[in-house]
Amino acid sequence: MGGLRELAASFVVPGPCGVAVRGRLKHLTAHDEMVLRAVGVHQGALASGDLKARCADGLEHGAEAWEARKRELTGVSSSRIAGAITKATHDQWALARRCQAAHIQKLAAGIKTLRHRLSLPLGEPGTKRAAGGYRSKSEWFRKSRRLAMLEDRHAAAVAAWQAGRVRVVRGGKRLLNTRHHLTQAELTEEQWRERWEAERWFLAADGESGKRFGNETIRVTPDGEVGIRLPAPLAHLANAQHGRYVLASTVAFAHRGAEWADRITVNRAVAYRIHLDTDRGRWYLTASWQRPVVKTIPLTAACARGMIGVDTNADHFAAYRLDQHGNPIGGPHRFPYDLSGSAGHRDAQIRHALTRLLHWTQQVGAQAIAIEDLDFTAEKTREKHGRRKRFRQLISGIPTGKLKARLVSMASEQGLTIVAVDPAYTSMWGAQHWQKPLATPRRKMSRHDAAGIAIGRRALGHPIRRRTAPPPHDQSDRAGHRTAQAGPGARGREGTRPPTTDRPPGGPSPSGKRKRGTSASKTVRDAPSTQQWVQDSLTHAG
Repeated sequence: MGGLRELAASFVVPGPCGVAVRGRLKHLTAHDEMVLRAVGVHQGALASGDLKARCADGLEHGAEAWEARKRELTGVSSSRIAGAITKATHDQWALARRCQAAHIQKLAAGIKTLRHRLSLPLGEPGTKRAAGGYRSKSEWFRKSRRLAMLEDRHAAAVAAWQAGRVRVVRGGKRLLNTRHHLTQAELTEEQWRERWEAERWFLAADGESGKRFGNETIRVTPDGEVGIRLPAPLAHLANAQHGRYVLASTVAFAHRGAEWADRITVNRAVAYRIHLDTDRGRWYLTASWQRPVVKTIPLTAACARGMIGVDTNADHFAAYRLDQHGNPIGGPHRFPYDLSGSAGHRDAQIRHALTRLLHWTQQVGAQAIAIEDLDFTAEKTREKHGRRKRFRQLISGIPTGKLKARLVSMASEQGLTIVAVDPAYTSMWGAQHWQKPLATPRRKMSRHDAAGIAIGRRALGHPIRRRTAPPPHDQSDRAGHRTAQAGPGARGREGTRPPTTDRPPGGPSPSGKRKRGTSASKTVRDAPSTQQWVQDSLTHAG
């Protein structure tokens, strides 16, 4: 056990701190669309220029530079639009810095792995924790060239990080690269151009508490009327007072509509964003607002009514119900999903599987769901797994980040608690201790089902391994219930069961008398004997 890594403690995942709902802008007129496109193009150009200026400042940026950029934008838009653009610029620059740091760590991990494998003799077998040497001189030579390439990339990335240089693409790097693969993406150049321009628009505004309906730039009334404060160069397009343009279309939020109406009625801040779905040709309005931080319940309170252990896989959730003592109840439950196809299809599959999981959790009366705190950032590199391309694709397809965010958000609405546990050894130890004992002719157990039990027991504070089976009936303790679980803090819970008698094993009774008489022989005889057996001395023999 000395080679096992230290396990992190389980913890209750805090609830979401923000809410976002979306509604469709139906029945827009041609003039409405023309105004929206004009505003999006104008403010998108301002956002691009501001991002360029922020990236040029690098680490030398300060409050004075921020104020100067905002004053410059205010003259060609408005104060509130300038504030929204500069805030979005800073968020985008900070995200690029975090991605740059993650890229440097990934390169460092690949370099470390390559150096280790290149230092081993050819054909050196690997272990469970470290890869072995390369199989041929040709492979060794190719990997040595790749090591030089990664070292060069790492040096350039570190130099950029120290200088504060980041690379940001407004509209998305993936969509930009799609321009070179239009045939594979099944897009024409006109379709790509329309999508690219729509992604670079800026039609957003931050909310302000105390202002009318919580937002002065994009104002939505309780009746769904949408009004936009136009920038100064486009003020001639206004159809309402104070340089505003009111759309002919109204919006309604089917989800959380009552909560949204309660906020704008009391003039609490609500942020809005208008965007165009070029594939469907539809306009949408997204409303978002912050929630007060809710204090999470203690872990002991979350485990009072048992736990649902969930093992996340590439195509399904494997769930198992456990009581508060860590004993499995019932059989395994699987909630499949298909992650092939478009991003919208994958998202819908995840939401459907999570909805069924949450409904089943409520039906069985549990209050908490345990999941693994997965992070495959460093585990899916080609340097770590080599030729195991299918395995790398498998773990890359497991929804980790989006799954946790969506599960926490959906569970909080149902009054359920999410407990995150360390994922180390759950599949291996679950299969070792739980897969075979729970398998029956009518119940098939997989490694994933056993891993769900291991995850649930770790969240409850119990060890993953099962208690030893009770002894056979011919021993002194008469098959005591040694499989029952004791509390995590109970002393001696892993010890042997005490004897059922009031004396230690092999010792005399406190009273000096035998507790039970000699058992009669079970041999069948023709008739009972009337003589007593007396053993003669050996001297009388013969």
